[in-house]
Amino acid sequence: MLAANVAACGSNKTAETTVEATEGKIDAETPAMESKTESVKETYENNEDGGHAIHADGEDAEYENIEVKKTGDSNSEEADFYGENAAVFAENGATLTIKNAEITTDGSHANAVFSYGEGTTVNISDSKIRTTSNNSGGLMTTGGGTMNAENLDVITQGGSSAAIRSDRGGGTVNVTGGYYEANGKGSPAVYSTADITVKDAELVSNSAQGIVVEGKNSVTLDNVSLTANNVTKNSDKSSVYQAVMLYQSMSGDADEGTASFRMTGGSLINKNGGMFYINNTKAEIEIEDVDFTYASDDFLRIEAAGWGREGSNGGQVTFTAAKQNFEGNTIVDSISTLNMYLNDGTLYSGSINTDGVAGAVYVEISDDSTWTLTGDSYITSLTCDEDAIDLDGFTLYVNGEAYSEGTESKGTAVEAYKSEASDDSKGQRPEDGQGGPQQGEAPSGKPGDGQAPADGQAPAGMSDGQQPPEKPEGDAQGNGQGGAPMGMPGDGQTPPDGANGQQPPEMPTGAAAN
Repeated sequence: MLAANVAACGSNKTAETTVEATEGKIDAETPAMESKTESVKETYENNEDGGHAIHADGEDAEYENIEVKKTGDSNSEEADFYGENAAVFAENGATLTIKNAEITTDGSHANAVFSYGEGTTVNISDSKIRTTSNNSGGLMTTGGGTMNAENLDVITQGGSSAAIRSDRGGGTVNVTGGYYEANGKGSPAVYSTADITVKDAELVSNSAQGIVVEGKNSVTLDNVSLTANNVTKNSDKSSVYQAVMLYQSMSGDADEGTASFRMTGGSLINKNGGMFYINNTKAEIEIEDVDFTYASDDFLRIEAAGWGREGSNGGQVTFTAAKQNFEGNTIVDSISTLNMYLNDGTLYSGSINTDGVAGAVYVEISDDSTWTLTGDSYITSLTCDEDAIDLDGFTLYVNGEAYSEGTESKGTAVEAYKSEASDDSKGQRPEDGQGGPQQGEAPSGKPGDGQAPADGQAPAGMSDGQQPPEKPEGDAQGNGQGGAPMGMPGDGQTPPDGANGQQPPEMPTGAAAN
């Protein structure tokens, strides 16, 4: 074996070149081996607080067959918003391509691969990622960056360290193939303040929710195997465990709007708690041909929690199922609303607000779909033909009147709930001033800022439209300097609430036009 170690310029790179040769006959006239196998591996290392092992700044760069090792810490939101202390970091319109890499980080706020800013793209494929400390995601995207990942093996161990993660300013994340696992408290498999699409992959969360979406952002799963085991609480704002959560924290990390979750095909295995939980946001959920495994009879829960202004912090949800069999109870509290559409041969077995009238609920059932009651149910409005409802011995109350099985009904969708205080509630936080998740208390995947601005004010550095602030002058990226600039709030990472800049989709096909 022939080995050479070459020190690259600067402290970030050490090149290890290893050549392995099989025994072979050397011709004296032609001094070359008859047979040879060669393996070349370059190692990029950084142990500075705040530094990077690889940093692409406004350039096109490509790395293949590499090892990346990152140690060193950061306690600043520079790491969560702008990429400080990431092992691999791209910014300022760079296009960074990585193939066949092994990337490890061992330090706080040490994300593995980070794409920051409009026009920046990271393409990574056939690679292995491991992070061990808190606030250290596998894939991280903020400020409008783009992340394209294919066939990765990603495992994170720390708290608030989602395998696929985003933060303030969001962006676009496309993941195809591979395995993505998160193990720490407050660490879902996917934590979205961006538009995130995952196809043909396996997602696993062993402590937190499987998926969290905050604000006007989205998660789309296509032929994905998702396993969620939400067994630890990362906040005292709710006592509910769930597989998928959509909400708005009011921290400023996600624009207010419609949170979206769409899942087509694949499977969702829930090991603890309910399936879907929505609070303090408008939301759209679409499921089609998903294989569900249930941990309880709590399927869809829409209610106020500890985020937002009391009295106007429920959920306003449109739920659409197509070609779907599902079961379980639906709960809608008095300051929440639900429009439920059962289409294309969907079979729902469950009850809605079985304890009595609460929030406004509209159910529309297509001619080839059926709702079988498992308990007395209370809704506001109903559209169905005479064969769509199987009472199974229970009573369905529609706007206070008992529904007669075998009759047709025509109703209208319900409008989102508006409280008396809703006009001035935008941007408000709970009385305790903790609108954003706190470190060790965040719902999932994001550390908390712990620094809530005054009611109605955006966090420092944020415009009224909640666009990501530009990176501060004199930031410490890549030079090992830590610390947030003066006036910066804490990291404030929170679950996403819809798709950035997206308008709510039109009413699903078959929904009542009136």
